[in-house]
Amino acid sequence: MEIISNPTKVDIQTSAKALKDGHLIAFPTETVYGLGADATNEKAISRIYSVKGRPTNHPLIVHISSINKLNKWAKDIPSYAINLAREFWPGPLTLILKRSILAKDYITGGQESIALRVPQHPTAQKLLIEFERIGGEGVAAPSANKYGAVSPTSTSAVLQELESSLDHKDIVLGSDICRIGIESTIISCLNDTPQILRPGYISKESILERFTELDFVNTQSKKLRYPGNLKKHYSPIAKISINKTPKVGEGLIALRSYQTPKGVFRLSAPIDIEQYARELYSAFRLADEKGIEQISVILPGRIGLANAIWDRVYKASGAP
Repeated sequence: MEIISNPTKVDIQTSAKALKDGHLIAFPTETVYGLGADATNEKAISRIYSVKGRPTNHPLIVHISSINKLNKWAKDIPSYAINLAREFWPGPLTLILKRSILAKDYITGGQESIALRVPQHPTAQKLLIEFERIGGEGVAAPSANKYGAVSPTSTSAVLQELESSLDHKDIVLGSDICRIGIESTIISCLNDTPQILRPGYISKESILERFTELDFVNTQSKKLRYPGNLKKHYSPIAKISINKTPKVGEGLIALRSYQTPKGVFRLSAPIDIEQYARELYSAFRLADEKGIEQISVILPGRIGLANAIWDRVYKASGAP
């Protein structure tokens, strides 16, 4: 495995060629690090499932360079989905659409839908553009961690998770810590009305500011499988308690205005919601590194991005 920090144009070309040859590339996005493979190479995709320990019926998100590639992977696209893509791509938004003939069962988990995203991070963009230039169609990339574990937001976290599972021809593209720090918003566009399946940085409120006429289905789909729909996910080794006063010896994640009790280890003290999201997973990892067995998380008000924080913390705790 090769680790490349601050990749050059030549490094990007080498990485795109490695993808085309069937190898895995871990790369940063604005949300979390992804573990990428050629989305049309079944053998390469099987390695993603193997490396992560991910069930093969759990679908992957395909990353493309721009909205111009949308029709390659999807069909019968609703007009509201095209509007969402035009407004929020590149960015932390994943759309689930009816799959085209290009999207095979090994990508979709055997479902008739495909999850698509155009990432904003410059390294991800350069990699996708170069990959498509040499004949690639898209890069399937779940988060670069073991299945169900905390998503990585730094190169060191990727190595902590996967270094022993990658082979000598795989590549890790290093960069700064991911700007957002939690996974993309996922919206199902399979029906006449969109449905938010996983909240993220692109919130329902921010969408309705731009599309006031848009309605959302409020009930969650029970049949559709999509990234992050496990009851317990994004989980550190430490147990998590929510909105409870931390005890001596426990770790604490809360906004800076929340005072740290004596004998409590402060894992993160963000000044605002964006910093809270950006530091959440690194705080989980810090707790495990320090051998802390219990994390007390004091959640912010549940509006906009904070709703996504609630989702990740509840999933990490396994609470209903």
